[in-house]
Amino acid sequence: MLRSDAFRDPVIVEKLKEKIWAASTRSIKIMEFCGTHTHAVHRFGIRGLLPTTIEMFSGPGCPVCVTDTADIDYAVALSRIPDVIVTTFGDLLKVPGSRESLLLSRASGARVEMVYSPLDALKFASDNPSYRVVFLGIGFETTAPAVAASIVEAERSGLGNYSVFSMHKLTPPAMRAILDFHEIALDAILCPGHVSVVTGWKAWRFLPDYHHIAAAVAGFEPVDILRGITEIVRQCEEDKPRIANAYPRSVTREGNGAAQEMMERVFETGHASWRGLGKIPMSGLKIRDGYGLHDATRLFDVEVPESSSPEGCHCGEVIRGVLAPNGCPLFRSVCTPAHPVGPCMVSTEGSCAAYYLYG
Repeated sequence: MLRSDAFRDPVIVEKLKEKIWAASTRSIKIMEFCGTHTHAVHRFGIRGLLPTTIEMFSGPGCPVCVTDTADIDYAVALSRIPDVIVTTFGDLLKVPGSRESLLLSRASGARVEMVYSPLDALKFASDNPSYRVVFLGIGFETTAPAVAASIVEAERSGLGNYSVFSMHKLTPPAMRAILDFHEIALDAILCPGHVSVVTGWKAWRFLPDYHHIAAAVAGFEPVDILRGITEIVRQCEEDKPRIANAYPRSVTREGNGAAQEMMERVFETGHASWRGLGKIPMSGLKIRDGYGLHDATRLFDVEVPESSSPEGCHCGEVIRGVLAPNGCPLFRSVCTPAHPVGPCMVSTEGSCAAYYLYG
């Protein structure tokens, strides 16, 4: 086990770089699925360390970016109900809907509050009993257990004015969809470390078993990422795809059983719409009937006009990895973090934001 400060050690980074250069003889296309990986790759200049044989693509690993416009429109409609307080993580505030964002809705008088965890939203419900508090549940397997726990706690403590609009999504179905599209002939996937802490690395067995491509679970420091790429290069050169766990200090085969049990207790899988990917079967987490009193979609019957994406925005193609952010004509000239046109420029995990910040 390396010391915590060793994961950015330039000596170790250089050794891994040399190992990759010495081993890589064939063309390899790798997609890093996780948005945190995308930012780390740019921030630490990982692409510049790799030989020309290795090409990296950014995938749909940003939960804010893949949220469908219709879901944003529904959240905005909820905020317009007079006795409702909508609570959400900060990234979601600026994501454009068809007509406005949650931030604009708040500016015009709606009660929209930024929180740092579902526990903050529960406190809003406890402190404001005359209001109905809705938490916008967004994220992958990493955030879903905490949101599920907040619903269990609301049920236990009798907080009938607390509900969740679940937009949670599962990563393996999206990864399958990307591969089934065949838009990019990928050779390998750099699997998300945060998600794998919960699911375990066994969740990605379908990559070598059914798609016959290499895979490695990696963390988010330079040494972590380069170790993952080293494992992928080895698999590709040997033509023996498998799952490599390059993040053993945090990821196990089985994952976090308690977190998995909490998700299973509260959520069931259902179809979900992804920006850029369309409707993916059994890729969303819906609140079970037993907790229906805390399911915003059952409590609020709001009319949402037909949704539409921002004109000229290419977030869908960026999410699928078929277009680099700087290939979008709006990038940097019209679309910036201060005035985002699409969600990929809003989120701290978005590809467009990474390109803007780090080039």
